[in-house]
Amino acid sequence: MRAFDPSFAAHIASDATTLATCWRIETADGAVLGFTDHDRPLSFGGVTYAPDTGADAGALQSSADLSVDNAEFAGALSADALSAEDLAAGRYDDAAVEMWRVNWADVSARALMKRGVIGEVAREGERFRAEIRGASHALDRVQGRVFQRGCDAVLGDARCGVDLSAAPFRGEGTVTAVLDDQRFLAGGLEAFAPGWFAEGALLWTGGANAGALSHVKAHDKNASADALSLWRPAGRAIAAGDAFIVTAGCDKRSETCAQKFSNLVNFRGFHLMPGDDFAVSYPLKAEKNDGGKR
Repeated sequence: MRAFDPSFAAHIASDATTLATCWRIETADGAVLGFTDHDRPLSFGGVTYAPDTGADAGALQSSADLSVDNAEFAGALSADALSAEDLAAGRYDDAAVEMWRVNWADVSARALMKRGVIGEVAREGERFRAEIRGASHALDRVQGRVFQRGCDAVLGDARCGVDLSAAPFRGEGTVTAVLDDQRFLAGGLEAFAPGWFAEGALLWTGGANAGALSHVKAHDKNASADALSLWRPAGRAIAAGDAFIVTAGCDKRSETCAQKFSNLVNFRGFHLMPGDDFAVSYPLKAEKNDGGKR
């Protein structure tokens, strides 16, 4: 059974309660936001919890075992609090969340009900709905490696060893024309072959998306410029003149590792592993069955 602070326990045991729910959100960049379902701001712990978003709590699921706990809250998008642009840019992905029950008449009487991270965030018109995942969610992840032909390293990490800051794998460009919210033409990449930056990472260094990271889906060339396609729209509108740094991509094949990066010695897949056709094969009388290499 949950143990509460004596002052909070006495309040919830009284005949009339004055309770509100507050959510404290801390993003990866250190920004802290506070929301409450009360009708006026509440302040405690150095954070002011604003009622502006019309925050509302959903179902709270908790368990005594290691199954994943879930909760959710919803609210209105607001330029001063949680904006649609920040939501689209993924600023709140995996942000730390604390959910409090507070006596709004005396905020010193309060209890921490749940601590977790933001999971899926959905936009519903001018409102958002966020899932809160409990600490046990971290245990619900695949651990270890899988025997597969493709490489399981992240391009440029310690296991891979490729230096993405080297000139052959890094380009600086500028948007010259916007085709739609995921495709644009760019200048400055003329020295690179078509497809060189497909599956790569693009860091915006100028414009409305400065500091944000996008992932490249395709890299093509036409008569006048390079065309880049993103997997997802950037968080904010892309405009001509926006500057970026883009790094080469990898499709995780051994051929790419050897030919593009000269790094087959660090390939982290099992490209010589026999396929399904070998697994179901059987010896034939007409073949040379000497136990040697096939």
